[in-house]
Amino acid sequence: MRDSISRDEIRNALGRTTYDRFLVYVMGPYKSFNLNYVLSEQELQDIDIEELPGPIRRLFSNRDDIDDALALLRRVQGSLRADPGVNAFLAVDIDIDTDDVDAATQSLAFAEASNVTVFVLPFLGHNFGVGEEAGSILERLSETHGDRIVFVHESTVTSEMIRAARTRWDLRVETYDTEEELHKRIRLFVADVMNRELHGDLALLD
Repeated sequence: MRDSISRDEIRNALGRTTYDRFLVYVMGPYKSFNLNYVLSEQELQDIDIEELPGPIRRLFSNRDDIDDALALLRRVQGSLRADPGVNAFLAVDIDIDTDDVDAATQSLAFAEASNVTVFVLPFLGHNFGVGEEAGSILERLSETHGDRIVFVHESTVTSEMIRAARTRWDLRVETYDTEEELHKRIRLFVADVMNRELHGDLALLD
């Protein structure tokens, strides 16, 4: 089993973009958190969902919405590939057998090889595993790649991982209320890193 993945290996698995050597690793939950999957049928019957506050009511979203979190990541990826034209990707886009490189090592290698790593944390995302994965990456890369990592969370999301990202690792943490705002904040961060590389404030990865 190997323990590294090259930038060229990632690029070769992706399509071409205007800035195809500028890799952006988009991370976040692939599944939406849904209380329909946590509570029993009896518990669900005892809850008057319509009487709950809006943010809590959203946790009972229709079961058909379970893939909304992944769809959001795909829209973020597509937006970045279109403007400013960087090579944004999700882990599932790089077809590497976990028998060759285990999933945790893959995620760390993708972040290490990328010009920017973006953690997206939506309110409806099943964020528990993402926090653990993020913590592992930050433990290894915060000193060398801290300027290339950003957390962008929906304003109603709070977690120890988000607080630690800001206080322990001194990373950039942004909030958003709308998807348009999410795209804008990520795009601005990516543009900032591109400019810093261009002017020598950050080293080129190639």
